[in-house]
Amino acid sequence: MFTHTIPALFTPDECARIVSLAESGEMREGGLVGGVQQASIRRARITWLDDQGEAGFVMDRIMRGVAEANREAFRFDITDFHERLQVARYDESDEGHYDWHSDIGDGAIARQRKLTIVVQLTEPELYEGGTLDLNLGSAQWSAPRTVGSATLFASFMLHRVAPVTRGARHSLTCWCHGPSFR
Repeated sequence: MFTHTIPALFTPDECARIVSLAESGEMREGGLVGGVQQASIRRARITWLDDQGEAGFVMDRIMRGVAEANREAFRFDITDFHERLQVARYDESDEGHYDWHSDIGDGAIARQRKLTIVVQLTEPELYEGGTLDLNLGSAQWSAPRTVGSATLFASFMLHRVAPVTRGARHSLTCWCHGPSFR
């Protein structure tokens, strides 16, 4: 199985609360590569949520969802959540997007990413474009846009966020870590 969807990991009210928590913090440019802005690759504003305090419920829910999805669909050796939760805002004002990429990258932590989970935080009628697309080799698959739905996939899979052409799309991303694939 290449992808797994949890139709309602969060309620619409919980999604609005997550967006509010994110926007109350400092959102910064999300397209930095080696300290240099790479707008051709990614245009987004991002912030990081702690897994305790007001946002503690988010990580608790993510962990339960990942455990269930991993048992049902992936059976990966997941041992840790080394990174904080990332909330991204893709906005029409700068055609917010994230070009094709995988989530396994340079650095010890990024190399240990096994599963990626992306939660849709914005009602689909509030924006156009902004689809989360996954490359399945011979086909392309678009994740559900229902607010509160979560899409999980192997972190090595190529995926993108298409440009937002109207409104703004918020998403929550978390990476699950474990020993290297063999």
